[in-house]
Amino acid sequence: MTQNFNHMQSIYWVFTQLCNDDCDHCYNDSSPFGKRISEADCLAIIDNLPDKIDRLILSGGEPLADRKLLHAILDKLKERYQGNIQIMIQTNGDLLNPERLQTLIDKGVSRFDIASIDRYHKKAGGRLMELADIFESCGVIGTEKDPLIEGGHYLAENPLSWGYWGASEDMWLGGNWARGKAMKHDIWLKDPEHNFCTILSGARNFLGGYEDIPQEISIQLWRINPCCPGTHFPMGDARKQKVSEVLERASKNAVFKMLNEGNPLEMGLSLGVTKEEATAKNEELKNICLYCDHFLKCHKDEIFDKNGVLANEV
Repeated sequence: MTQNFNHMQSIYWVFTQLCNDDCDHCYNDSSPFGKRISEADCLAIIDNLPDKIDRLILSGGEPLADRKLLHAILDKLKERYQGNIQIMIQTNGDLLNPERLQTLIDKGVSRFDIASIDRYHKKAGGRLMELADIFESCGVIGTEKDPLIEGGHYLAENPLSWGYWGASEDMWLGGNWARGKAMKHDIWLKDPEHNFCTILSGARNFLGGYEDIPQEISIQLWRINPCCPGTHFPMGDARKQKVSEVLERASKNAVFKMLNEGNPLEMGLSLGVTKEEATAKNEELKNICLYCDHFLKCHKDEIFDKNGVLANEV
């Protein structure tokens, strides 16, 4: 594991669940009625982020559906990090136009990911060529290189770039995450053999120690999580706690150390829950995220103190 949690390789921050779309598969219930937090909360979160972050991904919801808040966040990031941070925006692209794109570039965004090129989203990729023209008009280069995986695990270079991807039944929002509307509409992946923890956006390597995937945590509004789906109880509250201190506590917690290794079926060993018992329950629940929820609910008092703070040793 890393020894310095005041330097993070990647943070994925869903700062709003407000969205212009209302997709059946959305894991965090984003919609035109999605949850929001205040500008004051967002600015407090930025104050509590690590002193050095290689890459910050701003997502939603739809970031451009909450433009005033997005601009305030970008201004605060520029003030704090003085440009020494790679800022990415993950957007469905529906609300993007040349003027809005140029404003985001001027405020420090250098990577744009269009995360809607699939059959689940309203536009279903129909605007892709128009988006390509918009990006070209502002000097943003299209690339197939995946900044989440390639190039030293994050965009080390500075040129403006954009790319696109989408959900599918086998990967990402359309299949794996037993969360939100995917759960309500019964399109979550019922496969106990699939270990989401081991892949990008799962918990593996959130504390560092591996080179094959980025060291990344997720902040859902204010909830500090080891993964994008999020554990049933968050590791901490980014409005009130320093992210580096929360991760330091997690690095001493046997349950979360196992999640960092991508072994959720072994996270109960220190509490007397055998891998065989965990495997049987996972088979019953049919999804590793649901098993993780079950485990944390059953052992909350052993993993967290009475204030909901992670215990150092369990």
